Amino acid sequence: MSTVYRLKASEIDPKILEEIKSNYGDKEIEIIISEFDETEYLLKSETNKNRLLAALENVKKSQNLISLDLHDLP
Repeated sequence: MSTVYRLKASEIDPKILEEIKSNYGDKEIEIIISEFDETEYLLKSETNKNRLLAALENVKKSQNLISLDLHDLP
């Protein structure tokens, strides 16, 4: 069994630790800490990378932009 918790270090509290203890009881577990870089993740896919770079170019050139008035949202 494995579980992924993605949170800010500042969000680690006794509740999270109790949840881990509850889920795994007396089993031996391994805790690995690593930073999560969303940009790196999003750029892994060549297709996604190209879409993001094209979107950045559109913003720079003020092209293909959609404007929303927040008052029009439900």
